Amino acid sequence: MAIRKFDTKVQHLKYKVLREVARCAWDDTLLENITEIPKKIVPGKTPTMRCCVYKERAILSERVHIAMGGDRSKSNVIQVIDIACDECPAAGYEVTDSCRGCLAHRCEDVCKRGAISFDHNHVAHIDKSKCVECGQCAKVCPFSAIANRKRPCQNACKIKAISINKDNAAAIDDNKCISCGACVYQCPFGAITDRSFITDVISHIKKSEGNTKYKVYAVVAPSISSQFTYAKLGQVITGLKEMGFHTVIEAALGADIVAQQESLELVQKGFLTSSCCPAFVDYIKKNFPDLVPFISHNLSPMAAIAKHIKAIDPTSKVVFIGPCTAKKKEVMDEEVAKYVDSALTFEELQALFDSRDFDITTLEEGVLDNASYFGRIFARCGGLSDAVAQALKEHGIDDFNLKPCSCDGIEECRVALLKKSKNVLDANFIEGMACVGGCIGGAGCLTHGEKNKAEVDKYGREALEKTIKDAVSVLNIMK
Repeated sequence: MAIRKFDTKVQHLKYKVLREVARCAWDDTLLENITEIPKKIVPGKTPTMRCCVYKERAILSERVHIAMGGDRSKSNVIQVIDIACDECPAAGYEVTDSCRGCLAHRCEDVCKRGAISFDHNHVAHIDKSKCVECGQCAKVCPFSAIANRKRPCQNACKIKAISINKDNAAAIDDNKCISCGACVYQCPFGAITDRSFITDVISHIKKSEGNTKYKVYAVVAPSISSQFTYAKLGQVITGLKEMGFHTVIEAALGADIVAQQESLELVQKGFLTSSCCPAFVDYIKKNFPDLVPFISHNLSPMAAIAKHIKAIDPTSKVVFIGPCTAKKKEVMDEEVAKYVDSALTFEELQALFDSRDFDITTLEEGVLDNASYFGRIFARCGGLSDAVAQALKEHGIDDFNLKPCSCDGIEECRVALLKKSKNVLDANFIEGMACVGGCIGGAGCLTHGEKNKAEVDKYGREALEKTIKDAVSVLNIMK
């Protein structure tokens, strides 16, 4: 078997759980093997990751539960495994060993809450019951001896949806969370993870085998071109078909549809924010409700192509496969759920391949339906803006001055939306990407890095359809 490449050991652990759950799901032995999966991953009595093997297995049991869909009564796809979230130090400002016990005591002078005291060696200490985490003491310390011990998950969450509860574990505010998965990727203990619907997908495939009632379609995100680097893209496509998918279709074809329609909507309204990134759309709804009317009324590329598939084959089951944890939340939306039946990440696709013991490097190369170059580059930041500019050109609209603002990550999105709310934004189209780099930076990617952008651009240049109009025309013929 080819060596699998993941960025972190946390990803690899997550993958192993998903793989074993999938294996049991294929064999219809999942319920009787729920308690055995943790033992298979951590055999014997020697712990490999934690203080004791029993705690390891208890955490793995929680991972198995989430890999099976988790608590389905909850709408958020991002969940905390409390028992795994106990290794990080308490967050907040702390005095480090760099404190020299100076005479100036600037930290004490600046603290309005009286939270700073000194021991017999004149070393400063912070009373957490009085501290309000204002950070003024850290700013004035001449030795930079006071540090903000912010947890990795809190650092990753730029929208401040994560706090620390009374049990010292991370807590997610569902009213703020946009399901981007940044905390999932950054948590060094894997204590925050995304719910998986891999068993649902396996069920769809198994029921379709030898069944003339419906077929299962895989819709793959264009960022797949930067993943599975140990094999060729065509081999990944063949692997999906070998696994039971009837056919594999590019989400980039949906991107072509969106670019064509969104450009016209922009001209009509004069100002627009993109609808492609579900985390960005959710962020607007939760933080800038006054700007909701400016969100494009177009479906995302995933939903747009799925709608097309359902129009051709109403009985079909459509599974989206991409880098995005927020897509799992989008699939729960009432409008989108009519077209997309489930969503998987690339991490989960790798687990699916290996649950069937597929060595995709031995397979022949299949082909994808041909989207345009512009549809394929939606995967990276700036791609959507380029596509809208191209669509305007193809529509023959020369008198509209497109002024795009491409936001690379949720922090840039926040700045652009703030400017628009104050009417000081020098742009008429906001392309919002919650993940840095765009979809190629999604939490569900196998690997992350700058090289992924180059791979997506290369994939775009390989498109047979050179214009958006040509790609959409092929789709219309299929109807």
